[in-house]
Amino acid sequence: MRSNHLKHILELLLATLFISTSGVLGKYIEMPPPVIVWWRSSLAMIFLFVYCKINKVDLKISSKKDQFVFVLGAIFMAAHWITYFYALKLSNVALGMLSLYTFPVMTALLEPVFIKTKFNPIHIVLGLIVLLGIYILAPEFNLESAHVQGIGLGLISALCYSLRILIMKQYVAKYNGTMLMFYQVLLISILLLPALFLFDTSNIQTQYPYVLLLALLTTAIGHTLMVRKLTYFSVSTASIISSIQPIFGIVLAVIFLSEIPSLNTYLGGTLILSTVIIESIRSKK
Repeated sequence: MRSNHLKHILELLLATLFISTSGVLGKYIEMPPPVIVWWRSSLAMIFLFVYCKINKVDLKISSKKDQFVFVLGAIFMAAHWITYFYALKLSNVALGMLSLYTFPVMTALLEPVFIKTKFNPIHIVLGLIVLLGIYILAPEFNLESAHVQGIGLGLISALCYSLRILIMKQYVAKYNGTMLMFYQVLLISILLLPALFLFDTSNIQTQYPYVLLLALLTTAIGHTLMVRKLTYFSVSTASIISSIQPIFGIVLAVIFLSEIPSLNTYLGGTLILSTVIIESIRSKK
């Protein structure tokens, strides 16, 4: 029993590591973010479709209302990925990932608006801690600074991700997680098809190995493995463990991109990640 528990923890950590590669790959791939996201979604769609067919996952959507929600969720997911990749290109992996990781507190603050839950004042405190962390990340508030612009886009990405979570939350128990991810990337591929005509796509000839990694390792395998591990762990436990994502991302950026974080990044990042852990432990109780 103990060995099985350790195996599930290691697999959850592996899923977290795979997902955290999005930072390095998003920064490294030399293509416009909308094009990166289209290729990521299109290739991941193929991988997930094959997975669903092999494992006989039901792909039927129950109602037209559900179809509308799936489309709305895909719009916010596409916006989340595009703004995230722009944030990475304007700043660096550390700032992009840390600003994105404000989404748990944003979700907690927005949840009473979407779902009939009682507002908890602790979320105001956590929100203030996050704001302090962001201030430390970018103490010089200058809109012309690429780093500040990157952090701003990272926060917009976090907001889009929070909205997507809240919109799709009620459907996680209703549908298979891999099926949900398949429809998300399918719809994103359709929505972003015009990007292939609006942006330069010629770099795909040299960038396709990294785009393939992003689609297969980060999106298809990483997210599918993460969903499967939710069978063995509570969402709170998974959230605490997945808060290692920015740390993995920063380490990968140091190894592959030679991006060394500043002291402010460490201090601000510690405050932001501490709110994730506090909220995860509090919600579990």
